[in-house]
Amino acid sequence: MKLINRFLLKHFLRILALSIGAFVGIYLLIDFFEKISDFIDHKATAGDYLSYLFNSMPIILVQILPLAILMAVVLTLGGLGRTNETTAMRACGISLWKIVQPFMGLALLLSILLLLLNEFIIPYNAKGLNQLLEVKLKGKQQVSLTRDEIWYRDAERIIKIALVNPTQQTLEGVTIFNIDRNSLLRERLSAPKLSYSGNSWLASQLETRSFDPQTGDLLATKTATDVVLKIGRTPQDFAASENRNNELNFRQLRRMVKKLEREGFDATRQRVDMHNRLAAPFTCLIMAFLGVPFALQRGRSSNIALGIGLSLAIGIVYFILQSMLTAFGYSAALPPIVAAWTSNIIFLMVGVWMLLSVKE
Repeated sequence: MKLINRFLLKHFLRILALSIGAFVGIYLLIDFFEKISDFIDHKATAGDYLSYLFNSMPIILVQILPLAILMAVVLTLGGLGRTNETTAMRACGISLWKIVQPFMGLALLLSILLLLLNEFIIPYNAKGLNQLLEVKLKGKQQVSLTRDEIWYRDAERIIKIALVNPTQQTLEGVTIFNIDRNSLLRERLSAPKLSYSGNSWLASQLETRSFDPQTGDLLATKTATDVVLKIGRTPQDFAASENRNNELNFRQLRRMVKKLEREGFDATRQRVDMHNRLAAPFTCLIMAFLGVPFALQRGRSSNIALGIGLSLAIGIVYFILQSMLTAFGYSAALPPIVAAWTSNIIFLMVGVWMLLSVKE
């Protein structure tokens, strides 16, 4: 049986390597040509190109590996079925599970590998890529990002934002520290929420505290409603910071969610991303399982073009479904855990149903 496993894995790994190479090459080529104007306009150095390549490769690998595994399973079993090797093995008493067991075991190991990459490697690559593309090449002013807050300086003001929602064009937990030329605090403005309207930020409620710059004593406290604030940023400027969730791993996102919810903020988006950190790696196992019945049902009529087209079609359907469910999760139409795991569950059920229809 070990000899058969080596035979199956040899075919599988060869096709998997070719699939990964093809997908990574196509993805990198398209992505690079989309960004080449930024590299040229800002006179990027050879180090910038190498940094882009180094940080992009792990991120691309995580995204395309499930589709590559699906294609490898479909083409491997399809090829064996076309040459009647699958039929011969089953005629010798080898069950269908024994045939696909090496593929499932390898897919499980790759799922665990992706889980570890998402936790320990990908956040650092995403941070380096964001730093290169957004700050160094596009020349955007960098804001200081902690795991749950945004800090930046605008003239004689220091601005802190607890939570950004560029889609709804709102900022939550905004605090503005007005300082003098000696960096002494003169005034502190606090607003629970800012909404962007008419090219300006509107605070429905604003509390202003004035301080003596020399002693730091509180001089006065005032509250006002419907106040227009100028903070030197637009919702588009904060869009990049919202995407910085990809710089956080599962544990960091979980701490962020707990802190935001403890302070009374809505952490739905962060909770969806947190669950996606666990759900996304196991797509590899789901795709490997789904590829088995698709390959076996074709039998001797299988061919390479059909296998590639089928794999791409399944991948596109999965991507569309996952994107829709994630959007529903961000808008709180679905619970975060449901939005993250439903695609895997649906495709797993489809695979089970199709596998049951395959004749032994």
